[in-house]
Amino acid sequence: MGRFRGVFPYLVSPVDGAGKIKADVLGRLCDDLIKAGVHGLTPLGSTGEFAYLDREQRAAVVAATIEAAQRRVPVIPGVAATTIADGVAQARAYERAGADGILAILEAYFPIPDDGVEAYFRAIADAVDIPVGIYTNPQFQRSDLTLNVIARLAKHPRIAFIKDASTNTGRLLSIINRCGDDIDVFSASSHIPAAVMLIGGAGWLAGPACIIPRQSVALFNLCKDRRWDDALTLQRKLWRVNEAFARFNLAACVKAGLQIQGYDVGDPLPPQAALTTDERKIVENTLREMGL
Repeated sequence: MGRFRGVFPYLVSPVDGAGKIKADVLGRLCDDLIKAGVHGLTPLGSTGEFAYLDREQRAAVVAATIEAAQRRVPVIPGVAATTIADGVAQARAYERAGADGILAILEAYFPIPDDGVEAYFRAIADAVDIPVGIYTNPQFQRSDLTLNVIARLAKHPRIAFIKDASTNTGRLLSIINRCGDDIDVFSASSHIPAAVMLIGGAGWLAGPACIIPRQSVALFNLCKDRRWDDALTLQRKLWRVNEAFARFNLAACVKAGLQIQGYDVGDPLPPQAALTTDERKIVENTLREMGL
């Protein structure tokens, strides 16, 4: 089973006023990202507003992404559910649609004990024949993955990678030390990608890469070639985007940035709010300073 490496933008989900996915807009974005050199595409991540879409909309986003990719790069959709049955059903549906991998997310209303968390991810990996990534984001999830659970899941033959959005880089090094080659570690936008690559990361899955794909790929290549001085120089420059986006709703920032770049992706789905005029100017000024 192949291993994923590189920059995987978290795609936005363009939705029109009637709730229909704008497949043409999403397709154009995917095509441009692939031409910019990204290594894969991830629909239905946090930036894709998965929590605000219904089942039909989610399926339409995945189908449009797979259609646009045309097998040029792997497509790894997010699967998010509160129940094992729903998570398994989504994963199987996306595999049938042509997905190359799954990024599994556990939503929880009540806290879930460790054995329940492990059972959720294990059931999804048992249900498909494609690589599965596990996603952990303590800021938004009521039930996090402990290091012991991660180490046990890493032994599963189809659980291939983890995306950790804990903001705790030491935790990433602990995962790498504990799990070795059993699982690859991907950075989130809450981490500094070059720092994660330095300690042994495989790349990053993040929304800002939608806005700065070429620069993100250049950073990955510098890290891959171990040109750390050049990588850190570029990383300092790119970090301005992360700083700006961290101040507001991430999906609203990425959608605003894409609108500024000419993509009719619309606003974030209610009850989320679009950026105010002043907030949008901050994003616009950040992109202008980056030469975008």
